[in-house]
Amino acid sequence: MTNAPVVNAEPKLLDQVVARIRVKHYSRRTEQAYVDWIKRYILHHGKRHPKEMGSEQVEDFLSFLAVSRNVSASTQNQAKSALLFLYKEVLGIELPWLDNVTQAKVPKRLPVVLTKEEVQAMLNRLDGTMWLIASLLYGSGLRVMECLRLRVKDVDLARREILVREGKGFKDRVTMLPVSLVEPLKQHLLKVQALHHEDLSAGYGDVFMPMALDRKYPGGGKAWAWQYVFPSVKLSVDPRSNKVRRHHADEKTVQRAVKKAVSLTGMTKLATPHTLRHSFATHLLEGGYDIRTVQELLGHSDVSTTMIYTHVLNKGGRGVSSPLDVL
Repeated sequence: MTNAPVVNAEPKLLDQVVARIRVKHYSRRTEQAYVDWIKRYILHHGKRHPKEMGSEQVEDFLSFLAVSRNVSASTQNQAKSALLFLYKEVLGIELPWLDNVTQAKVPKRLPVVLTKEEVQAMLNRLDGTMWLIASLLYGSGLRVMECLRLRVKDVDLARREILVREGKGFKDRVTMLPVSLVEPLKQHLLKVQALHHEDLSAGYGDVFMPMALDRKYPGGGKAWAWQYVFPSVKLSVDPRSNKVRRHHADEKTVQRAVKKAVSLTGMTKLATPHTLRHSFATHLLEGGYDIRTVQELLGHSDVSTTMIYTHVLNKGGRGVSSPLDVL
């Protein structure tokens, strides 16, 4: 009796999507979002396989999101990116230009910006790690996740610089570390280092290494230089490797802390952690710094993105005085 040959079944579609996303080194958040949109797309069309569908069905789904679900333009664009990724990167199918999609309207909103006094009032109602994080968002112009993903090696206390790795658009950049935060950050890192030693003693202390560096540098994830500046208060299971690790702090914790602090000041502005980054840019322009310098510190690819802050300066975009004020 001869043994039947073993046939390797083709991986399931969503497993193929996840595998391709990880090859492209997309973030965990992008992976979750893309998989979710692809599931919705398939369910919307009665569980038909995407290979059996094409641009017509993609256009129908995206228009449905805009018309029936009334989603924002950014949400619709994310769904579109997920489906284009599915067809091009996973199925190897190039879709023709999607001409018949009903586009969600893009609102033209100015960013919320706090005055220097409002920033101070908000920071005064924070303490400990949350105060330090919020201070870095305002003092260095960091995005929330850029701050939470900082590694010890990315902070240069001597040069007062912060190296932001793989910011938006996978770009690295250098931004300033405020002088007033050098000593608080130094004391904070001493506490984090003590926590890391405790983890190592308990058999843990290994952190996620990007770009498969854990294979290139075995054991590198336990090195102090690779630890997160703002680690989580508890250990958790890494969903990709199933290893027990200490991830970085949760952004929702920062959002809740800032929301509470804003509420305590009595402000009516709908300020979020990202508002501190907007305020950083606006206050630099108010201080007379060149817009190209601000663009570089923020990590914007196009100066037109930075130009939006000229519209929220105290004197308006062109420094025009009202005729009423000169009567």
